[in-house]
This record gives sequence, C-alpha cells and structure tokens, in this order.
Amino acid sequence: MTTTAVRSAPPRRGVAGASAAALLAATLVTFLGASAAPTPLYALYQEAWGMAPSTTTVVFGVYALGLLAALLVVGRLSDHIGRRPVLLGAIALEAVSVAVFLAAGDLTALIAARVLQGLATGAATAAIGAAILDVAPTLGPIITGAAPVAGMGLGALGSGALVQFAPAPMRLVYAVLIVLLVAEAVGVARLAETAERRAGAVASLRPTVSVPPQARRAMLVAAPIDIAVWALGGFLMSLGPALTTQVTGSHAPLAGGATVFALTGAGALAIVGLRTVPAVRVMLIGAPTLAAGIVILLAGAQFGSVVLFFAGAVVSGVGWGAGFQGALRTVMPLAGPNERAGLMSAFYVLSYLALCLPAIAAGIATDRFGLTAVTDAYGVALIVLAALAMAGTLAMSRARTATAAGRAD
Repeated sequence: MTTTAVRSAPPRRGVAGASAAALLAATLVTFLGASAAPTPLYALYQEAWGMAPSTTTVVFGVYALGLLAALLVVGRLSDHIGRRPVLLGAIALEAVSVAVFLAAGDLTALIAARVLQGLATGAATAAIGAAILDVAPTLGPIITGAAPVAGMGLGALGSGALVQFAPAPMRLVYAVLIVLLVAEAVGVARLAETAERRAGAVASLRPTVSVPPQARRAMLVAAPIDIAVWALGGFLMSLGPALTTQVTGSHAPLAGGATVFALTGAGALAIVGLRTVPAVRVMLIGAPTLAAGIVILLAGAQFGSVVLFFAGAVVSGVGWGAGFQGALRTVMPLAGPNERAGLMSAFYVLSYLALCLPAIAAGIATDRFGLTAVTDAYGVALIVLAALAMAGTLAMSRARTATAAGRAD
C-alpha cells in the first residue's frame, strides 16, 4: 500500500504570518524556560530532601530522556495530522507537569514532574520548529535557534529572581508558568494550520530517527559542535549552581541562575547577531570561540575568580549560540516540506542526548572525584569536540569550494 498525501479541508483562517511566528517563538521560549526553571531550586530541594549532586543530575537527566522518547515517537506526527493539534496536546501535558512541580513534596514527585515535562517538551519542539519554518522560511532557522537558548536563560534567571526575592520560593515560579501556558494555548488554538493532513500518522509513531539522504553529510559535520554546546548547557543547568557556589561563595539562587543566563543570553545574542553570516562561517566562528570560553571558565573555576568564571560563561555562550545556529542552518534547509518535523526531531535527539547523558555521568563522577576535577575533565572533552567540529567544517567548506570551482570550469 503506497503512502500518498491526503489533502485536508482548507486550513481555517486564523493567526498567520509574522504574528504566528511570534506566538510560536514565545511558546518555544516558555517550554524551554520551564525546563530551566528548576535549576535555581535544586539547592533548596537538596536541603529539603537531602539530595546528593548525582541525584540532581538524574532529576535533570530524566527530563531529557522523556524528551527524547517523545521526539522518537511523536516527532514526525505533526507532518501527518498538523502542527496545531500536536502543539495543543503538548501544552496541556506541560501544564500537568508544572502542576506536579507546584504540588511536589518529595524527590519522587520531582522526578515524575520532570519526566512529564520532558515528554511535553519533546512533543512540542519538533512541531513548533516545523511550524515556524512553515510560516517564516527565511527567519525560521534563526528563530528556532535563538528561542530555545533565550528560553533557558530567561527561565533560569527569572526563576532565580523569584526564588530569591518573591514569596513561596518553591511554588511561585510554577504558578507563573501555568498562567503563561494557558494564555499561549488560547493563541495556538487560533493559529491557521500550516501542514496538510497525510496518511501514515500511526506508522509515524514507530520510533525512528529520520535524516533525509541529502542532509546526512551535513548532519555528520554538524554533530561535534552540536554535542559540545548542549553538553556544556546540560552541565551548567544541573551542576552549575553548585559550581557557582564554589567559585563565588554565594548560596543565592539568583547566582546559579545568572550563570545559565550568562551562557544562554550571550548565545541568543550571537544567534541574532550572526543571522546574516553564511552558516559554514558561523560554525567556524562558534567552534574556536566555544573552546576559548571553556578555557576561561575553567581558569575561573580553578582559581576561584568570579570575573573569569562569568567571562568564560559569556564567551562560551557566544560560541554556543554560533555553533548551534551554524549547525541548525547547515542542516535544516536541506529538508523538504514534509521532512521538516522528522529532521528537526533527529536534530533534537542528538542535542538532548548530549544535554543529558554527559551531565548524568558528570554528576555520578562528582560524588567520587569532586566537582573541580570533574569540571576540568568535562571541559577538556568539550574542547576536543570543538576542535573536531572545526576540522570537519573546514573540510566541508573546502569540498564545497572545490565542487563550485569544478562546475565553473
């Protein structure tokens, strides 16, 4: 039986164009902001429930594993049933997860909330990314690159501020998130559908990673820098508060959130600032900048220098933003309209494996070897990945130049 496109009724009229892209970007920011919101709270959870550093990374890791499961199962679903129904379902599940956070009183509830949150975010990211590319093909890769990075930074910093200065430090941030999610659900319900219904929705639920043949080489070249930037993000979002306390001597929740914000805020600015630079050149900027930033950050951690530590986070953030954007812009334009959600899922599968698995390993190692030693080893591994990314990108650039010269001859 062949799979053919099945045209649905014409999409109903609704929010479209620039307004739709803005709403989708804001929703993506909220999802990723919610994922980082618990980061400044980990110290409070550790104190209240006696959690070890390794437990913190496990709590962080189960979120990413839930996200990966959702990407593998429903990552291509919006290519078949439409973007809007998948996104509305994801928002509903995210609201449930935030409600569990709000009521959490022990580690079990916290883990359950993180698993649900991962499933919701995984379902949302591929659908939102594909929808943004539908309504804004030119700016889509920029938005899908900047919004997650900005969301994580704003989520960590905003949560830290609420935890430190507002009442109900373990509850208020989750109440704010529920309000945002409800408002965005109303907006998404009014969106004009951008994807035609196609047969094969049930078959699309079979776990798979879908990289179109024409995108495989670019994906291979982009992989090292993508792994490096997300592994750094996972480390700072799980063990960052403990490392910040060690360097600064401050136990303030805002300090831990500030470290994540320094990384992701600089990353978001780099994505916007480099949006008109060719993708390969952006990756060539990102890899060495990431490596340099990690060296500075490690020096700050080693010598207890607050200035070096935060400067390293900012420089690393520039490398993160450039590396992630360059990778995304190198890979995603190679997908056809009905391949976008599948390729976006594959890209995020790689990203979130890099986000969770190294961080979990680092947390377990920290219990045995100490945070400083693990930070140094982790940083060296990321520098090696950045060097591999630089070499691969240079090779791809030279190959393209040679191909272009051959055609000209």
